[in-house]
Amino acid sequence: MIREITLGQYYPVDSVIHRLDPRVKLLGTLVFLVALFVVDSWTMYGVAAVVLGILIKLSNVPLKFMTKGLKNILILLLISVSFNLFLTPGEPIFQLGILKISKEGLTIALKMGIRLILLVMGSSLMTLTTTPNQLTDGMEKGLRAFKKIGVPVHEISMMMSIALRFIPILIEETDKIMKAQQARGADFESGNIIQRAKAMVPILVPLFIGAFRRANDLAMAMEARCYRGGEGRTKMKPLKYEARDGIAYFLMFLYFAGAVGSRFVPLV
Repeated sequence: MIREITLGQYYPVDSVIHRLDPRVKLLGTLVFLVALFVVDSWTMYGVAAVVLGILIKLSNVPLKFMTKGLKNILILLLISVSFNLFLTPGEPIFQLGILKISKEGLTIALKMGIRLILLVMGSSLMTLTTTPNQLTDGMEKGLRAFKKIGVPVHEISMMMSIALRFIPILIEETDKIMKAQQARGADFESGNIIQRAKAMVPILVPLFIGAFRRANDLAMAMEARCYRGGEGRTKMKPLKYEARDGIAYFLMFLYFAGAVGSRFVPLV
């Protein structure tokens, strides 16, 4: 289960999506996520699913690899859907004691579930097709206008890139700790949810110690290499827009315009 978290991992293959400028992918992900909360029709949710499916196909990332990351949001998905399903007032279609499912609640719950699934898969696609260095360069160059008002763009970009890079590292370390604990007789699978939560406590202590140790090693390595922030630094691979990036921006604009326009046009 732990190893099935896909967010923060990079899938090294050659594809059209991998070759896009990271600024295009960052803005495209933002546009896709915003559009998910702008649209409110089944037709547009279908369009969003088709668009995401095409992007996954173009990325050459196996769909099975993409979908396995959904297992880790199952609890969040169930909680969100359940709250909307049972607590939304409206025309009742099923009732058992105090539990009541309304027509409006069912609609909202289904839309919320679809939004969460597409949101996670869309975010994962960006990290799976973009290296941490590309993410850092893309964020820094895309937000460089904020430097004029004193925003530490380089430092923010570096922190977010390191945080994403640490996700798979911490996942791997958690997996090693769990296997070591299980070899010593620990049981993480049996018992109710409270007992299983308590069983996870012995994992957290070595995990936090390992995370702080890695952070300290990283800080010392950056200090030893005379890292002093982004001022005066040059890029080994400067970002340059190409024709495919312009096409991607145009398609992105069309998609977002269609999403916004769907709010004013009655769709099913």
